[in-house]
Amino acid sequence: MSRVDAIAQDGAENSATDFGHPLDVNALDLSHNVILYLDNITVSFDGFKALNKLSLSIDAGELRCIIGPNGAGKTTMMDVITGKTRPDRGKAFFGQTLDLTHMSEPEIAHAGIGRKFQKPTIFENHTVFENLELAMKTDKRVRSSLFSTLNDETRDRIADTLQVIRLNSQAERPAGLLSHGQKQWLEIGMLLMQGPKLLLLDEPVAGMTDDETARTGELFKSLAGKHSLVVVEHDMAFIEQLGGKVTVLHEGSVLAEGDLATVQNDPRVIEVYLGR
Repeated sequence: MSRVDAIAQDGAENSATDFGHPLDVNALDLSHNVILYLDNITVSFDGFKALNKLSLSIDAGELRCIIGPNGAGKTTMMDVITGKTRPDRGKAFFGQTLDLTHMSEPEIAHAGIGRKFQKPTIFENHTVFENLELAMKTDKRVRSSLFSTLNDETRDRIADTLQVIRLNSQAERPAGLLSHGQKQWLEIGMLLMQGPKLLLLDEPVAGMTDDETARTGELFKSLAGKHSLVVVEHDMAFIEQLGGKVTVLHEGSVLAEGDLATVQNDPRVIEVYLGR
């Protein structure tokens, strides 16, 4: 039995009892050191298989890059992980016991999966500090928001996040005045304020300057270990900077895996992706 099969079997045995209370998701079981695994995930749209028996696993604290040609299934994979799309068949587990296919999008976000899309989504009329404050897991009802005050612990969390994303000098600046790269870092900071265990990052350096791209790579490497990161990207120089394992998707399945040099020299990868 493979490692993924063993985890899937254990998860299937445990998930039924856990989801008697689907919102009780605070205890993430990482006993197998795997934070995410997909097993034979298939998704079809009008007969087209966007994902075709896709299986992969991500270790706790890992920084994984996902590459592949357009239409390879990268976005659909992230849609399945975040609950936006339900698979036709297959299993998707977060940790040992949380079956993502039985959870809503808000439940998945609350469990600790954060997703960043290619275009940053921030509150441009608010300051950088206020964006991070608004992103926290707090009661967003109107009365609570109007009368809430920041305690020292919250201020310290925001200050720490500003340091991590290197925007401490921009804390009181309206977010709409930031550069493109700074807006991307701010959105990553907003995700970090929610305490994610797994971050899904879709083409995070698209449109960035070379300096911004390099600083983003430094940021991601500093987050790895504390968080697990899945980075979907086309920029090979950026992927090389990140290092680590690379997964190549093609026609909804894993075509190749390994370090960047290994997949770049794989004849199948050259034919369907790098050689184009």
